[in-house]
This record gives sequence, structure tokens and C-alpha cells, in this order.
Amino acid sequence: MSSLTTSEAGQAASARRKKRLAAFLFVVPLLLFIIITFVAPIGTMLWRSVHHPTVAELIPLTLAELERWGDHKQLPDDKTLQVFVKELHGLNEQRLSGKLSEEFNRAYTGMSSVVKSTARRVGRLDAQELQSQGIKTLLDAHRNWSKPELWYAIERAGKVYTYDYYLTALDLELHPDEGIQVRQDTQIYLQLYTKTLNMALVITLLCALLGYPLAYYLAGLPSNRANLLLVLVLLPFWTSLLVRTTSWIALLQTNGVINSFLMGIGLISQPFEMLYTSFATVVAMTHILLPFMILPLYSVMRGIDPSYMRAALSLGDKPIPAFARIYFPMTLPGLSAGALLVFIISVGYYITPALVGGTDGQMISNIIAFHMQRSNNWELAAALGSLLLGLILLLYWVYDRFVGASNIKLG
Repeated sequence: MSSLTTSEAGQAASARRKKRLAAFLFVVPLLLFIIITFVAPIGTMLWRSVHHPTVAELIPLTLAELERWGDHKQLPDDKTLQVFVKELHGLNEQRLSGKLSEEFNRAYTGMSSVVKSTARRVGRLDAQELQSQGIKTLLDAHRNWSKPELWYAIERAGKVYTYDYYLTALDLELHPDEGIQVRQDTQIYLQLYTKTLNMALVITLLCALLGYPLAYYLAGLPSNRANLLLVLVLLPFWTSLLVRTTSWIALLQTNGVINSFLMGIGLISQPFEMLYTSFATVVAMTHILLPFMILPLYSVMRGIDPSYMRAALSLGDKPIPAFARIYFPMTLPGLSAGALLVFIISVGYYITPALVGGTDGQMISNIIAFHMQRSNNWELAAALGSLLLGLILLLYWVYDRFVGASNIKLG
């Protein structure tokens, strides 16, 4: 009997393993899809934000010499300068001086044309002249070559693994003597992050103010009428994002529909500047993201028993206090879920601010796209994107820690 029981137990365990394996095989395509389209790009972005071997590959000997450089208030010694001149001469012959100029320009503003012109001067020297006149040619080419801070920037740019791009993304810089400090020349990224968060908050509040009454109205209708009106709510999902955005361009431009109507009825004498502003970005994105607020609210409100409110009113409570104390707390799970969706999506939105926002209405995502597409500074774009990802994860943790816990208690 015991052997039979053991055999049956073994067969049952084998059957369970086969079921788990079959379930896992069904999930494998989804896991591969998530890894390829989500995990791998994010991992690559995080890697590129700290890994930058370009300068180390272009001038390895110069960087090796700079490791001996102790006093950052003085120029590197002649041996280091001579090695750099020889490497610059070689890069000019290989037509790689332009690539070096881009890297130096990111490390020290204004060095793009300096490196190119200096490479052309050094490239005209033969081997003997390069040995005897190389350093003089370098220092005479531009006054920046005589600045110790430039060579410190070159030394920092030559590190294969660096956190300098995160410092730049936070408007900070590393000074050789004073350590990390606020950048003195440009401070734009923290302002953009603040502006992005403010605009996302305004969009979320507008979606809540517009979506809550509409969801409440839909939840109180019979199912057939509510489903019909939900089609209108879902209509933006069935319309191309480009079409929706360009429609707002037609409405908000100087000679657009809104200005023409207001001038036609005599309400204004000259058109408002609405397009290519933060106002245009907020309005267009509120229209696009409003369904993300309505649907979670509607799903929660539809499940609330109307008898709760009727009981409160029958016991003598007034409508507004009864709504605030009874109905509204029960809708908080839908409101918080909708707010989280709208806020996170709006923080990373790109197309709509790029088309209707102009310079005034741009968000941090537009600057990330600029560094990837135009300035070709993928490392800085990766650092900005990593900080944005960290910010979103922090917001989600706060939501899960506080709002999610309160929703569980309410449930």
C-alpha cells in the first residue's frame, strides 16, 4: 500500500511539473516580448548614461599622460602636450578630428571649431616640425589650449565610466578644487523638470475636474444610454494622435477658429497668442488624456450601490455633506488610479508638446529627443531619461505606499 501511495504521489508531482512547464511555455513569448521591447531598451539607456569610451578610444595616450597631472591649476607638462599633438595629427589624417571636436565641445563649450582648426594646423606639420614646433603650434592655435580647466575637462571626458552626464542633467558640475557645485554657465534641466511636473499636475487636475462629473453622470444612467455615451468618451482613442493634435493647431493658431470667432463677435480686437505656448500644450494634452481619467472613475462609480446615498438622505443628511462623507471616499480608488495614469503619461509625453507647445510649451521629453536626434549626445539623453524614469518610479512608490494602502483600508 505504501509503495502504491508513493507511486501515485510521484505521478501527481510529475503531472504538476508538466502543468507548470506548459504554463511557462505559454508565457515565454510574452516574457521575450517584454525583455526585447522594455527591459533591454531601459537597460541600454542606463548603461549608456554611465559608459562613454569615445574619448578614451580617440586619445588613449594623452589620457594616460594626464593621469600623472597633479596640479590642476597649471598646464600639463610638455610631454603630455606633445603626445596630444601627435594624436591630434593622427586623428586629422584619419579624418576623426571632427568626432573629437564634438566630444570636447560637450566637455568644454566652444571647442568644436577650435579642435577642427587646430587639427588642420597640426596636420600641415611634417614629422620633424611636429616634434620641434608641435606644442607651440597647439598653444598658438587658440587661447583655450592654455587654460588648465580645459585639460581638466578633457581628463574628465576621457573616463570610460562617468557620472558627469548625471551632473549635467542636474545642472551641476565637478570643479577640481571645490568639488560638485551648481553650474555657472547654463541651468536649464532642473527648470525643465520643474516645468514638466507643474504642467503634468495642471493637466491631471483639469482631467479630474472635467472627468469626475462626467463619470458621475454616466454612472447614474441606464446601461444602454451609458454605453452609447461611452463611445463618445472613447472616440479620441479611435482617432489618430496626429489628427487630434493638428486639429488643436487649427483651433488655436492666430487666424484659427477660436480667434476668428472671438473677433467676429467683437469680444476681442486682436487675436490671442495661444498656439506654441504652455497653454496650448495643457489644453491639447487634457483633451487627449481625459479618457484615462474617466474610465477608471466610471468603473468604480458603476459598482457603488446608490442605496448608500439614499439611506444617508433619508436619515436627514444634506446632499453635499452626504456626497463628501459617503460617496466621494468610495470613488477614491478610481480617482487615484486615473490621476496616476494621467500624471505619468503626461510627464513623458513628446508628440503633442513638440507640435503645439513650441519653445514655451516644451517638456523634458522634448529635450531628450533633441539630444538624441540633433545634438547626437545620447549619453546625456540617457541620463535625462534615467532621471525621468527614477522620478516616475518614485511617484509610483509614493502612490503605492500611501494612496494604495488607504484604498485597501477603504475596501
